[in-house]
Amino acid sequence: MTDMFTGCRVLLVSTNYAPEHAGIAPYATLTAEHLAVRGAEVDVLTGMPHYPGWRVHGDYRGRWRMVEYRQGVRVHRRRGFVPTRQTALLRAAYEASFLAHGSIRPPTARPDLVLSQMPTLAGGVIGGGVARRHGVPHVVVVQDLMGAAAAQSGISGGGRVASLVTSVESKILRGAALVGVVHESFVDRVTAMGVPESRVRVVPNWSHVAPSTGDRRAVRARLGWHDEEFVLLHAGNMGLKQGLDVLVEAARIGARETPRLRIVLMGDGSRRTHLERLATGLPNVDFLKPVPDADFPDVLAAADVLALTQRASVDDMSLPSKLTSYFASGRPTVASVAAQGGTAQEVRRSGAGVVVRADDPAALHGCVAELMGDPGRLAALGARGPAYVRERLSPEAGLGRITAMLSEALAG
Repeated sequence: MTDMFTGCRVLLVSTNYAPEHAGIAPYATLTAEHLAVRGAEVDVLTGMPHYPGWRVHGDYRGRWRMVEYRQGVRVHRRRGFVPTRQTALLRAAYEASFLAHGSIRPPTARPDLVLSQMPTLAGGVIGGGVARRHGVPHVVVVQDLMGAAAAQSGISGGGRVASLVTSVESKILRGAALVGVVHESFVDRVTAMGVPESRVRVVPNWSHVAPSTGDRRAVRARLGWHDEEFVLLHAGNMGLKQGLDVLVEAARIGARETPRLRIVLMGDGSRRTHLERLATGLPNVDFLKPVPDADFPDVLAAADVLALTQRASVDDMSLPSKLTSYFASGRPTVASVAAQGGTAQEVRRSGAGVVVRADDPAALHGCVAELMGDPGRLAALGARGPAYVRERLSPEAGLGRITAMLSEALAG
């Protein structure tokens, strides 16, 4: 029987794509490659790689446009403005530059289907425009709700532009054939924008990292983590919405009360320099650069507990992509997040972590200190993560949900 994607021309629009390995890029990349394996002719319109450091990767600097082929996918890259810090004005310039470059001669003459990844309003506008021009379905996958993000993330000037962002976002989503959201907590927000619930599908992200295969003690030794130390690791973007100051302040408490505790922040982002300054003089805080994809699972598994933090104001606009990797690692998660948000719901449902009050370093430190003294609970929480991945977050299940939604849009 012929696969319905055989010969189907798909345009995927996403500002982030491989070789970026954090955030939404892995999901855009794996979706495109999966469709290509199923026989689709896939074009991707994206930017030059820049995330999470918000600096264009060295091999791509100085280029305006380029086409490259990755795993059977034709990738069209457009240069855009990449801000080194985040304000509403700079974010607007980032969006406008991608919109301007991406709208000139879209990369495919007539697709059968357009798939846009949001965040980025520009990607949704471009995808919707191409779909309307050719009379084909436009499907949007919402990773972050951008209007809510502007209001909740703490970005300078975000509150003043939130209503405008929501207006544009609503128009994009209302015009889509189907809207996929990565967590059920987004559904009410999307339907409030005027999207009928009958056109909304829940398509959770999946775990895209392989299980650790390294020798845990050897990895810890290579990283300088001693056997007697208890390591709390945050891995991923260091931006505003993460509210990572809470980890540094928890380390300040730990320096007095739990000398065995070492807090490690691994990654890059717009707030890394600020956090390094804030941690000056603290002997129990380390900063690591991002590690290669092949080493990432081993580093997660080498920690004792994994930290996930968000500002208290971040409620129902984002589900951190790192969470699926955390679950797969076999290490417990301590989530300092809003109690009623989607992130807290997911941690509780997994049974693989503990939720504490957001922006409360004493609560965060107290929870970690309790886990330090309870190896049995630590092991039980860690074991639930891989089980939850097998039950709900496998790549097969995640890609199956995405392709089912795309099949529905094509059939409709």
